[in-house]
Amino acid sequence: MKTATVTQLKKELQYRDSEELIKLCLRLSRFKKENKELLTYLLFEADNEVTYIEGIKEEVDEAFDNINTSSYFYIKKSVRKILRTIKKYIRYSLKKETEIELLLYFSEKLKSFYPSINNNVTLTNIYLRQIESIKKKLPALHEDLQYDYNIQLEELLNS
Repeated sequence: MKTATVTQLKKELQYRDSEELIKLCLRLSRFKKENKELLTYLLFEADNEVTYIEGIKEEVDEAFDNINTSSYFYIKKSVRKILRTIKKYIRYSLKKETEIELLLYFSEKLKSFYPSINNNVTLTNIYLRQIESIKKKLPALHEDLQYDYNIQLEELLNS
């Protein structure tokens, strides 16, 4: 089966009535957890981005608390998983402010993590990549937000 392009799907969806669209969305939500999560975001959380970000931060806190610190292997594995989850939530939102806020929070948590990430090259590289990613995305924001996030970034780098 050849998959249709987004443009083709968009054209076809325009000809469907609302009842049929509801059925299609519900059927789509059965197949993958990410589809359900995206629908949940769009229907319930897109209106209140602050609450959405706070919920993700709580999930990140819990994930960092549950990291097995017996070896750097387990720490790296867990940190990558946390970052993957954050990136997934960022994809749902599509807002640059949310992306920078979550990446800054992740970087703060990683930097203050014990045992120190400075003792492991891979963890340090993950941290540095996130800092570079934040720096690249900052110019796309409004000047006031750029200023605020730059202050947070400088505090993070100087601590």
